Parts: sequence; structure tokens; C-alpha cells
Amino acid sequence: MTFPHVVLIFTGGTIASKLDTDFGGVVPSLSGGEILERIPGIRDRARLSVHEYGTYPGPHITPERMLEISRLVQRYVDDPDVDGVVVTHGTDTLEETAYFLDCTVATEKPVVVIGAMRNSSEPDWDGPRNLRDAIDAAGNPVLRGCGVTVILGGIINAASEASKTDTEDLSTFASFDFGPLGRITNGHVLLTRRPLHREVFSTTSLPSFVPLLKSYAGMDEKLITLCRAEGAQGLVVEAFGVGNVTPSVYYALADAVRSGLPVVLVSRCPVGRIEHTYAYEGAGRGLYDAGVIFADYLNGQKARIKLLCAVGAGLPIDEIRRAFEWVDPLEGIGR
Repeated sequence: MTFPHVVLIFTGGTIASKLDTDFGGVVPSLSGGEILERIPGIRDRARLSVHEYGTYPGPHITPERMLEISRLVQRYVDDPDVDGVVVTHGTDTLEETAYFLDCTVATEKPVVVIGAMRNSSEPDWDGPRNLRDAIDAAGNPVLRGCGVTVILGGIINAASEASKTDTEDLSTFASFDFGPLGRITNGHVLLTRRPLHREVFSTTSLPSFVPLLKSYAGMDEKLITLCRAEGAQGLVVEAFGVGNVTPSVYYALADAVRSGLPVVLVSRCPVGRIEHTYAYEGAGRGLYDAGVIFADYLNGQKARIKLLCAVGAGLPIDEIRRAFEWVDPLEGIGR
């Protein structure tokens, strides 16, 4: 029997954490090799190669580190001897790194990002199960062409759709709009659908400041003005409901667009997309006419990642718009 060759890139997170009395709490400290030693039979599932990237908690992963990890993954998937790649990660920013990889790694091979919700000092540490599932998935050709996936608790979600939904639950990652791609049971990968859309950018560098703002009742233009004064190279705004903002924010965004700043709009709601339903002052119709870019079903943090990658790839605003508006904002028809 020929085993698939799977590369494991260990970056830290809860899956690599244990209780440290000197620190007074749980910290990432286990290497990838130490994690594998704690999981009986794990090397019987595939031919494994280990890359020790680091032991970073999720909040310590920056876009710059995401770009480093992306380049690592690309290097490995370009090797014809490698069948798939697994990246372990802290769950706090896992969905952002997974989507960054989805936007920047050009491959048909499976790339799986996993983490854990329990640390290795707890009796119900979920790291071993998630790592076994990830290895089985990364070595399985059924996931070819699905882009980057996120797998925890046996559930397979597209990186473009997965969101962390619960601070404690083992199956915290879910796709609000479309549901999972499939599941893994006893090593068997069951795929029930494929991701709706994927776009890969040739990102070579990253903009230094692309902020994300959430709309709130009575919001004025001050934060937008401040972001522009600080040299923002793009802006993502979570609008109310189906795509509406306060009048003050509307005028500030319209002025920002006129200055050449790419402004992307998403909804602050966890489910659904923005549209042109309303036409009052500050509503979606006017925002779109002013040149604000309407995202698809992405949430705010994912839209920011996509904008980082698009700007980092040197795309002009019209190409950035086409990348985001693959679903026509007026007709709801996928291009």
C-alpha cells in the first residue's frame, strides 16, 4: 500500500498548548514532533513530513506571518512528491489565516487548517482527533480543487465560509450561509458539496494599514477620517443589515472613494449578503452608486483579508471590485 505524503506545518495555538504553572496558565509550548509523539498510530495514516514554524498563540499571527506561511505552503504543494498540507493554528485567528491561504496558494492539492479547543493538559484534548482527520483529508484526492478547508470536530468547512461561532464548543467552526462541505468519520471523507467560489491573488507584499470598522447606532465620520489621516490603504466597513450606514458615514465613505481609496462593504449580520434594497440617505443604493465595493457573503474579517491580498497583488480598484462582486449586487447572479 502506498501512503500519501502529507506535510504538517505547526504554528502553535491551543493544539500545542499545555498548563504552565510558571506562567500561571495555558501557553503554546509543544513542538510538532512532541504533539505527534502523544498520538498513538498517527504515523500509520500517511507518510509525514514536519515543518516547525513556531509556537504562536492565535492573536500573535499577523498578516506578515500569514504571508510567510502561505509561501511555505506554496513551496510544499509545488513539490510533486507532496499530496497535501496540514497547518495547525490557534483558533482565534484561524479563519483569517485559512482564508489568506485560500486567497494566495495556487494549487489543486488539499490544504487543511486545524486547531483545537482543548489544550493537551485537559483529559478531552481534541487535538489528536483533529490532526488525524486533517491528515486523512489532506491525503485524500476527493478534496482536490476544494481550496483550503478548515476541519475541527469532524466537520469540513471551506476556508472562505468558516467562522468561529463559539468560545468553547469543540465544533466551533461553521458556515452560516451554506453549511459544511462534508464530514470525516473513522477516516472516511464524505464530501457533499464544493465551495461556491475561489480566487487566488499573486500577493507579493502587504499594505500596512487596512482597518475594519463596525457600524453602530449614531456612528459619525470620525473613525473614517482618522483612518484616512493615518494613511489607510483600504477600508472595510460592516454595515447594518442588508447594507446600510448612517448619513454621516455615507458621506465620509463617498468622499474616501472619490480620493481613490478602495472601500469594501459587508453586513454586520452573521448570515446573508448586502444588496440594494433601500435608497434612503445612507442606504445601499447610494453607497453602490458612490463606488463602494459590495462584498459577497464574506464577513468583515475575511473581507479585510481579501482586500489585503488584492491590494498586495497591486490590483487597481476596478479589478478589486470584480474580485469581490463575483455575485452581481443588483441581480444576485454569480458571474
